Amino acid sequence: MPDPGAATIAAARSQDAAADGGPKTGVFVAIADFPLLVAGYRAVIDATADLRVVGASDGPGTLRDQVAGSLADIVIVEWLPSARAGRPSFPTIEEVRAARPAARILAVECRCGSEQFSLAIRAGAHGFLARRATPGEVVGALRCIGRGEAYVSPAMVTRMVDTYVRRSMPGAPDDAFDALSEPAREVIRLAAVGHTNREIARTLRLSEQAVHNHRAAVMAKLGLHDRVELLRYALRRGLVQGSEL
Repeated sequence: MPDPGAATIAAARSQDAAADGGPKTGVFVAIADFPLLVAGYRAVIDATADLRVVGASDGPGTLRDQVAGSLADIVIVEWLPSARAGRPSFPTIEEVRAARPAARILAVECRCGSEQFSLAIRAGAHGFLARRATPGEVVGALRCIGRGEAYVSPAMVTRMVDTYVRRSMPGAPDDAFDALSEPAREVIRLAAVGHTNREIARTLRLSEQAVHNHRAAVMAKLGLHDRVELLRYALRRGLVQGSEL
C-alpha cells in the first residue's frame, strides 16, 4: 500500500523542481545557539542554485518534530564538546537520525577542536565542518555529503596533521605522559571532564592541596594552559571517552 506521506513529499519535490528549473537539495539548519551563524548559512545556501533551506531549529525541545516534518536531505547540527542546556551533541544526532533516517548529517565545530571529529563521526555524522568555514567550503561540504561521501573540513585536517607532527617530535609534551603516576593521571582525567579540585579530592581520598599540586605539576609538564587544552589532551590520549562528556 503506497505511503501517503512519501507521496506528499515526492509531489512537493516535483513542484519545487518544476518551479526552479531543477531539483534542489533540502537543508535543515539545527544550530540554535549561534543565530548569526544560522543567518550566514541561510544566505549562502539560498544563494546556491542546487541547495535550499527547508527549516531551522527553534530549540532542542522541538528539533525532532521539526526535522521529521521537513523535506530535509541534509541536516546541519552544532557539535559541542559537552552537554549544554540539556542538549548534548550525541542525543541531538540520534534525534535527527530517528526523525529522518535517510538524511545526511553535517556536524559543525562549535567551541571544540579537531579531536572531536572522530566522536562526531561515531555519533552518526557524515561530515565535520569548521565553524570558520568559508561560503565555498560550506557549499562544498553540503554537496559532498549529499553525494553520499564523507567530508572533513580542510582546517580540521591541517590541525590533525599538526597534532600528529607535534606528537612525533622528540621531547614533545606527550612524551611526559609515560612518566606520570597513576594518581596524577586520574587527577587530570577527572579535571578534564569538569570536576573541581574538591570533588576530585573526595573521589580519590586526597587533600585538596594534593590535588592542586598534582594538577599544577601535570599541566606544567604537559605544556597545557587551561581546561580546554587539558580536555583535548585527555581525548587524544584516550583518558576520556565521548560518553563521559
